[in-house]
Order: sequence, then structure tokens, then C-alpha cells
Amino acid sequence: MYGSASTHDIPVSATTGLENEDPILLAEFEARIARGEKIEPRDWMPALYRKQLIRMIEQHAHSEIIGSLPEGTWITRAPGFRRKMAQMAKVQDEVGHAQLLYSAAETLGKTREQMLSDLINGKSKYSNVFNYPAFTWADSNVISWLIDAGAIVNQMANAKGSYGPYCRALERICAEESFHLKYGHDAVVHLATGTLTQRRMIQEALNRWWPPIMTFFGPSDKMSVHTEILMRWKVKMASNDHCRQQFLDMYVPKIWELGLTVPDAKLRKNEDGVWEFTEPDWEDFKRVINGDGPCNAERLAVRRAAEENGAWVRRALLSPKAKYVKPLA
Repeated sequence: MYGSASTHDIPVSATTGLENEDPILLAEFEARIARGEKIEPRDWMPALYRKQLIRMIEQHAHSEIIGSLPEGTWITRAPGFRRKMAQMAKVQDEVGHAQLLYSAAETLGKTREQMLSDLINGKSKYSNVFNYPAFTWADSNVISWLIDAGAIVNQMANAKGSYGPYCRALERICAEESFHLKYGHDAVVHLATGTLTQRRMIQEALNRWWPPIMTFFGPSDKMSVHTEILMRWKVKMASNDHCRQQFLDMYVPKIWELGLTVPDAKLRKNEDGVWEFTEPDWEDFKRVINGDGPCNAERLAVRRAAEENGAWVRRALLSPKAKYVKPLA
């Protein structure tokens, strides 16, 4: 999931907040989750469960919105009408995914306006991978293929999680993301099997994006204080390291099949099936996700401008007496 990185910067213990919960209600809640039941918006839930879900879902939504920006810049410059149309459709889908996710987060009591305000003000994070520039058409293709592939690895797992509205949103999102993956793979294959210039362009793009891709799933499990409680409550269905290994297992062979090289001299698969790789620079990861990446300011400036330019529409549509109604789905 795009929000995987969000658990790194929460400096409290994994169970902070549970000491004030009713032990009987908490036991019943955890028993329901253990049985595989879905938790719905009007059901009782611990405050920490609600807080972590809001954090994860809204950051996933933000990542869909911000993630459309590097690809969106290539719509008008895509090579050919067919590619332009496909790129436009993909960007539209990503924005639509954000709408589904914001609706799912709203069922937990935080309004969309609050979430977008937190994004623009830097309070709420989004996936660090979208703070890097897409210099060429090939960069856009690598995003469409491998970033979306990583997202599907996370989202397919979490679609089986415990919170009903999020799971239902993820089921639809994963169906659409599978088309995005095929589109991105087709575009990469076209370049990888093309001219020497095209092959060099796609290899250079892969070289640029591989380090961010390796941090996409979030910090290693030993660095994440929340993995245990999130997996116990089935908010997350797989750990960051497990998802990273699954991604490598599925997509490194596909990269090699195209005659491309992975820019990591240490990358190898051991006899036990576990991939070894160069440990990502987690200090750089923290720096970028906390606002000091190559494109952080640019991405938020675009989002801020969109909010400001659309303010008059929202004022025209909303009655001053209108009250916020929490969605039920």
C-alpha cells in the first residue's frame, strides 16, 4: 500500500492508548477479528485502531493524488495518441482511487477537508516514492509498471484485512490497478525491445527509480514499532519485509527477462529463497518523507494551488448551514 511508510515516524509504543479501553469490549473486538469478521463503521473499536486506520487510509489516499502528478506531466508529451489516451485514463483512475479512499477514511470520523488540509500543511504524509522527478517518458513507464506492481502486492494483501470499508475500496482499486500494471509493462517492453536509444532510456530510468522502489514498502520490520499491533488487528496483513521479498520474487525475473539490469550489485536469491539486497538508505528515506526530497515542495504546491483554485466551487455548492454527514459505506 502507498501508505506503508507512514508507521515509521510514530515515536510511541505499539500499544499506547489501550490502557484506557474496556477490557471486555477489547477482548470481544479482538475475538471478532480473529474469527475473520469485518469491523464496520458503527461497530465498537479501540481508539488506537481508529487512529491507525485513519492514518493509513488517508495517507494511501494522499499517495494516489500526489502519485498522479509525475505521470500526469507526461500526458501531453506521451509518444502518440494511443499512449496519451492510456496515460490520461490511468491518471483519472488514480484520482478516482483517492476518492474511494477518502470516503473510506471519512467513515472513521475525519472529514475530507481535514485530511486535505493536513496534506497541504505537511502534517499528513504520503508515499516517499512520489517525491522524485520523472525526467523522461521512460520514468513514467517505470512508475506505471513497478510502482504499481509494488502497490498491488500491498493492496491485495490488505484487501483481506479487518476494516470493511477499506477492504471493499481496495478490492475495486486492485482490479483497476491490474490494468495499470499491464499498461506499464507493455510500455516498458516497447522501450526495452526497441532501439539502442530506447533501451538506454529505460535502463537509466530503472537505475533512478530502483532505490525509491526499495523503500516503497516502508522501513524494515525491526524499525517499525507498529507492525505487531497492526497485524494482530489485521489492519496490515503482511509485514513490510514480507512485501518487499514478494515484490523481488515476482518482478526481478521479469526485469531480467527484458535484458535489463537491476542496479544493485548485492542483489541475489539465496538457496532458501530469500533475496539479499543493498539495505536502503533509511536516513535519506526519513529526510524525504519528512519534507526534504527533490519534489516535496513542488508536489504540495500543485496540490495547494488546486485547493485554492477550486475553493469557489466548494463555496458555491455547500450551504453555510450544511452539516457534515459521516459516510456509512
